[in-house]
Amino acid sequence: MSKIRGMRRYGFLACSIGATCAAALALTPGMTGGQAGAVPASASSTGAAAVPGSTRSLPLVPLTRDPGPGRGSVIEQGLRRADVRHFSLVGVVWDDPDVELHGSVRIRTRSAATGVWSGWQDINTHSADHGADPGTAERTSGHVRGATAPLWVGDCDGVEVRVRADAGSRDPAARPVPLPSGLRLELVDPGTQLPARGTGRGTARAGGPNEEASAADAAPAAPGGDPTDQRRAQSYVGPRPGVVTRRSWGADESLREQGFVYTKKVKVAFVHHTDSGNNYSCAQAPAVIRGIYRYHVKSMGWRDIGYNFLIDKCGTIYEGRAGGVAKPVLGAHTMGFNNNSAGIAVIGTYNTSKPSSAAVTAIARLTAWKLGLYGMNPRGKTYLTSGGGNLYQKGKSVRLNMISGHRDGFATDCPGQQLYGKLGTARSAAARYQGR
Repeated sequence: MSKIRGMRRYGFLACSIGATCAAALALTPGMTGGQAGAVPASASSTGAAAVPGSTRSLPLVPLTRDPGPGRGSVIEQGLRRADVRHFSLVGVVWDDPDVELHGSVRIRTRSAATGVWSGWQDINTHSADHGADPGTAERTSGHVRGATAPLWVGDCDGVEVRVRADAGSRDPAARPVPLPSGLRLELVDPGTQLPARGTGRGTARAGGPNEEASAADAAPAAPGGDPTDQRRAQSYVGPRPGVVTRRSWGADESLREQGFVYTKKVKVAFVHHTDSGNNYSCAQAPAVIRGIYRYHVKSMGWRDIGYNFLIDKCGTIYEGRAGGVAKPVLGAHTMGFNNNSAGIAVIGTYNTSKPSSAAVTAIARLTAWKLGLYGMNPRGKTYLTSGGGNLYQKGKSVRLNMISGHRDGFATDCPGQQLYGKLGTARSAAARYQGR
C-alpha cells in the first residue's frame, strides 16, 4: 500500500454524505457543468501542493458473539477510529472472493471540515457479480479478494463501521451465517496529483476529448474483413463522443498491471452503476474514478479498474480500463460475460434515484459509436457464451440485447431499477445516432 501523507488534501472541503461537496478539481473554463469532453486541470496548475493517492487497510475486530447454542462465533465485527488521516472513499474487503458476505455493512464518517459525524449508511455487500471470468488469469491470480461496493464519502478523517451476520433463515433458532475471514476496512484517498504529461506504455493511447486518436487506437476493421462489410458497418457507426482519457482524470499507471488484454470484438455493452452513492459533484467525478480505480486494484486485487468506460451525472464519458478506447479491451465488469463485451458504469446508485437525462444520452452516444465499430445494431440482440456465473452455466449460449444491464448476465440488482428502466430509451437513441 502507498504511504499516507499527513496533510490535508487540496480541494476536498467537506464530507459529501447528505450534502454536495465543494469542487475537488478545477475544470477547464466553460466546462464546469461537466459537459462531455471536460478535462480536469492539474492541481499543480493552481499552485497548490500535489498529493498522491493512498490506501489504508484496517482489520476489523470482534464486537458481538453468538449467545445461542453456537456461542463463541463472532456475529458482528467493526471498529471506530477518530484519528485517521484524510480519505474520501470506503469499502470492506475479505480474504476469499468466492465467499459471500451474508449480512449488513453500515458505516458513518466524520467530516474533516466540520468535525460533524454523518448518519449511518448501508454499503452494498455484493462482491461476486463484478469481476473477471472464472478460470482467467486475472481471477486466479491469488490476489483477488471479496469486497463490498465502494462508497464515496468526501473529505473525512473519522470512521465507524459495523458488519453484522444475518441469520441463516427466519427460524429464530437458526444460527447466523459466519462472517468471511479477514474482514478489513479500506480507506481510500484518491489524491490530487495528476501524472506527468506524455504517453508511454502505461497510458491509454486514445487522444484527448478533442484530439485525433493515435494509430494504436485506430478503429478495428468490420467483422470478416471484407471491404463491402467494412463499408456497410462503417455507415452505421455513430459519431465518436468526447472521452476524458486516463491521463486527464489522473490515473496512476504504476498501480495497474502493465500490458493489455483484448477480446475479439464488442458485441454487447453491459450497463452498470458504481453503487458508490450520488453525493458527488461533476467536478469531483475524476477523484471518484481515481478512488474506484485504486479500490479495484489495491483493495480488490484486480489488474486494473473493472469498467471499460464510466459516465458521470453530467454526461461526461471517461476512459476506464487501459488499452485503447476503440479497442476490444477485456474488462472485469460482468462475471461470465466479459469476453466480447464492454462495461459502461454510470457513477452513482440508481436503485431508487433516477439517472440524469445527460447520463442516459451519454450511454446512447457511447454505444452508438462503440458497438458501431463492430457492426452492431443497438436495437438488436446477439449471442454470448457464458464463462460461468450464478445465472448461466459455463458454455451456455445466451441471447442478449446488444445494450444490456448487468442483471441480464448475472443475478444482481445492478445497474439499479431506475437505470435499468432507461435502457430501452438508450437503445432507441443509439440506433438513431447510428443513422438506423
